[in-house]
Amino acid sequence: MNKLFFIISFYLFTAIIPAQQFEPVTKFDPTRNPEQDLKSAIEYAQKTNKRIILDVGGEWCIWCHRIDAFIESHKEIKEFLDKHFVVVKINYSKENKNEKFLSKFPQIPGFPHFFVLDKDGKFLHSQDTGVLEKDKDYDEVKFMEFLKKWAFLK
Repeated sequence: MNKLFFIISFYLFTAIIPAQQFEPVTKFDPTRNPEQDLKSAIEYAQKTNKRIILDVGGEWCIWCHRIDAFIESHKEIKEFLDKHFVVVKINYSKENKNEKFLSKFPQIPGFPHFFVLDKDGKFLHSQDTGVLEKDKDYDEVKFMEFLKKWAFLK
């Protein structure tokens, strides 16, 4: 009887856990479905009371890689971002411009570009990341000011 209880419990536990987790999109992938990625992000953002950042760019984009490296190398920024936002990478490349999905948002002047959404997916802000740059990198103070301005601080 204990063995049967363990097996049933295990299957119920493994069936519930994946639904509660959010798999972040860590690369700009032309084969991904941005509608589905956003839907998953909204579900997770609602559960965790976070806002959403759509990070639009491509693997071809040097500044997209620089912004990722900048975030990873600045512990305070990374922790704040992880605590207050769900980040979803949206691909824009010659393979897939995701025009239908991106047509719901303001025009993008350059890449990378951020769209800030509330936890329900409602558009709040369009952020040109060029204004967050400093020399060949990003400015720590400007970046944190942007995050703090748009974070839903509990």
